[in-house]
Amino acid sequence: MLLGDERAAVCEYARRMTSDGLVVGTSGNVSARADELVAMTPSGVDYADLTPEDIPVVSLDGSLVDGALKPTSEMPMHLAIYRDATDPDGAPVSAVVHTHSVHATAVSTVVDEVPPVHYMLATIGPSARVARYATFGTDELAASMLEAIEGRRGCLLANHGTVTFGEDLGAAYSRAQQLEWLCQLWLLARSAGVPNLLPPAEIELVVDKLKSYGQRK
Repeated sequence: MLLGDERAAVCEYARRMTSDGLVVGTSGNVSARADELVAMTPSGVDYADLTPEDIPVVSLDGSLVDGALKPTSEMPMHLAIYRDATDPDGAPVSAVVHTHSVHATAVSTVVDEVPPVHYMLATIGPSARVARYATFGTDELAASMLEAIEGRRGCLLANHGTVTFGEDLGAAYSRAQQLEWLCQLWLLARSAGVPNLLPPAEIELVVDKLKSYGQRK
């Protein structure tokens, strides 16, 4: 089967989005790239029922290459990342996760950037911007998102959700989780008072430290 590993991974992470509360129903979407092809969740299908054979495979111009189901309506956003986004550290861009997580979506309605309430914001970049609102599934939304993720690994989408990317689905998904956690943390702190925020220089320092974090070769 074409892109068998990627299709299986898309199924796995789509189901994880639901179980982890990052989406409700069939909202949100996931994709994984191999060379010039992309496996992505289909439009409007319950993630609990997905099998690898259900996952459409498209080319970078959006043409359906394999599979019987229609790709997600957010295909333009996914493909825009694969065609035009770059990782700040030069890592390959091989996976995209788009969520409708509650706390991040709430934050997207009140600020232009995620407030630096915790140093783990650096997993996204020097900041996490909020992309201008545009109707879902449109080229306008894809363009707005590309502006917001410049020099970053993800962003919020105003009144909509989040998008993150990485060298694989594990990395992209972890960033989506971190972004949701950061937004939840800020909302909780703000409900109790005025949060103390970290200065930009500290976030930049952590961005640099994360380049050598963990068991990287």
